[in-house]
Amino acid sequence: MPSGLIALLDDVAMIAKLASASLDDIGAATLKAGTKSAGVVIDDTAVTPRYVHGLTPERELPIIAKIMIGSLKNKLLFLLPGALLLSYFAPVLITPLLMIGGAYLAFEATEKIIEVITGDHHGEAELAEADTPAELEARQVKGAVRTDFILSAEIMAIALNELGELSIGEQAVALALVAIAVTLGVYGAVAIIVKLDDVGLHMAQRANSVSQAVGRFLVRMVPGLLKSLATLGTAAMLWVGGGILLHGLADLGAGAIPHVVEELAHAIAAPFGALSAIVDWLANALAAAIAGAIVGGLIVLVVRQFTKHPEKLVVDN
Repeated sequence: MPSGLIALLDDVAMIAKLASASLDDIGAATLKAGTKSAGVVIDDTAVTPRYVHGLTPERELPIIAKIMIGSLKNKLLFLLPGALLLSYFAPVLITPLLMIGGAYLAFEATEKIIEVITGDHHGEAELAEADTPAELEARQVKGAVRTDFILSAEIMAIALNELGELSIGEQAVALALVAIAVTLGVYGAVAIIVKLDDVGLHMAQRANSVSQAVGRFLVRMVPGLLKSLATLGTAAMLWVGGGILLHGLADLGAGAIPHVVEELAHAIAAPFGALSAIVDWLANALAAAIAGAIVGGLIVLVVRQFTKHPEKLVVDN
């Protein structure tokens, strides 16, 4: 009996060691996967503030909270199980689906740029159709969550690609950890950014002269920062969408264009020495944005042929 108990305790100890090792593996893989997806996370952070730009200050944090909840649902309820099922049963579909999402990002960004150039703000007109502030808020949140879905899909795909050595159960845990960490990080950063003016106002009201100076600087700086982030968010959608399309072409065996882009970026960056890595990234981002603008522009042309505004149809007739 004692020997049986000792054997049982040994088995329990071995299971505990294996579980500990497994958790260590999951932790290391999660960190690695999260690091690999950092570029898209930064883009996601740049995109989101434009959905609260121009809204009343008291609704900024509630809207961010709603978008964050929607983002968590995207990742945990849809993308996580979907990514695992696709990687197990139909991995060949992952790249085409990501490319469709990339094309949608490119389309949305290109349409916004065309609206600025032509003055035809169709997206703003749709928001203006909202009858109540609650409906306007719901439309803003819906648009943000829809865009987040594509960016989140890219984050989850990049993360999953780094978890191949884990079992499917460990992959699920690691992906869930990445999803939660990324979402809290992105929307926590966005919340801080959009409330910097409130922080500045509070500091400006304090007796300390240094605090007052910093506070006044923040109050003056934040509106311009939010406007710049809204512009950067559109640009981020363009280069992320184009980047997904270029990477997808390479994965599907049509790597001629991505290869030329990569070689050209290296050639441009080579003369810059210590700054070559930054210049290389900028050149690749610009090339991805151009690719995204071309694809997005073509989609805009097609879509607008089938979605003309009623007033335009009257004029045309």
